[in-house]
Amino acid sequence: MSSSATFRQGIYQSEFARKVARWLEAMPHPPIALEICQDRIAAARWTRTGGLDSYSVEDLPAGALMPSAVETNIVSPVVVKSAIAGLMARLRAKDEDVALLVPDPVIRVFVQHFEQFPRSPQEAEPMLRWKLKKSVPFEADETVISYMRQAPREDGVDVVTALARLRIIREYEALAEGAGLYPGVVLSSSLAAITLLDDRHPALLARVSGLALTTAIVREGVLCGYRCTELPAHSGELTPQMLLEEIFPVAAYYQDTWREGIQSVRVAGLGSRLPEFVRPLEDEFHCEVRSLVHTAVSEGRVPEEAQPLAEREIEGLVGWMLHRS
Repeated sequence: MSSSATFRQGIYQSEFARKVARWLEAMPHPPIALEICQDRIAAARWTRTGGLDSYSVEDLPAGALMPSAVETNIVSPVVVKSAIAGLMARLRAKDEDVALLVPDPVIRVFVQHFEQFPRSPQEAEPMLRWKLKKSVPFEADETVISYMRQAPREDGVDVVTALARLRIIREYEALAEGAGLYPGVVLSSSLAAITLLDDRHPALLARVSGLALTTAIVREGVLCGYRCTELPAHSGELTPQMLLEEIFPVAAYYQDTWREGIQSVRVAGLGSRLPEFVRPLEDEFHCEVRSLVHTAVSEGRVPEEAQPLAEREIEGLVGWMLHRS
């Protein structure tokens, strides 16, 4: 990687966690994590044993940060830097490694099928860059890339690939460095949060953050679909029909490809408005629709000390904590 951070993405729940363990075993586990969203920044400090020591949240004013894969993200550097400085002061963080959970639009994620795929990274990365060069709005030579093989539905091999523009990743790294921290891990918030899914059956995640909607489907350890789109309205003005229209392409692809339906839907980012969306989603998918993080709590998969994070619906940090454990 040309970036100073170890750039990774991963889905860490149940069977999938076991499949990617070797891929992730070299990932650092910094004592501090920052989850950066369009409207807020949350930070947490972990104990040496992986438990939650402390956390803090700072809201961002509208327009201070605008997530993008290609354009400048930090629109108001003074405001964003001040928010991070306040968080780090409360967590007593200085000269330490940090994990950065960045907004989903920053990192593009693809699931591709290959009849044959090289084992050597020296051969695999150029192939992926070439195949995806028309799918990302930046040049291959300014891209950081990470990939993972997974079991396909049929013969061959499926590859999960995450790409980002180096210049954009450096924006977020510079925020951490400006606060006296050393970015050791960079990954997208939703890919950290997916660890909260129970994927024993086909599970769909719909996560709203600002104007971004991330839809992902995981089935028995396999990432079957992933899409990050821009919503026509913020969560306070979003309607169930708007949400369904954005979710439907991924769900339809899964149903056509795997020839089965979604068996659970987990939603994040709607807060107190979630009840308005439950019935329309249940009518569409004919399965249970519940909050991502609150379901994980009720099923006993979130440690008691992390429940304050869950109550604030800071699902990226909760998911990262479970991965660290």
